[in-house]
Amino acid sequence: MVELEKQLSQTKYNLGREYAKNGKKEEALKELNKALLLDTDNFLIRKQRCYIRYPEKFSQMIDIEWQQKQLEKEKAKEAQLKGDLVCGPEGCVIPGTRTLNDKSE
Repeated sequence: MVELEKQLSQTKYNLGREYAKNGKKEEALKELNKALLLDTDNFLIRKQRCYIRYPEKFSQMIDIEWQQKQLEKEKAKEAQLKGDLVCGPEGCVIPGTRTLNDKSE
């Protein structure tokens, strides 16, 4: 991840937490969703979104099994939205085209 994207993700995460602390759930989720787009592997962002959406799952007995199922659902949905794109540090490969490392003509 590019350093600037990491910083932007962290800033949006912090803004989302501040919105949540002030009872602005929709604004919080909007910022957390933006943060997650920049850092899709960030578990803290995902957990904060779950906490805002389902606070009852974070009471005295934290429902870890439910959280793991939610994480699987989110990742499956994201993979479906992403489709066949394969992205890496060099960019994305468009289906039906050469790979990023394929230099042959």
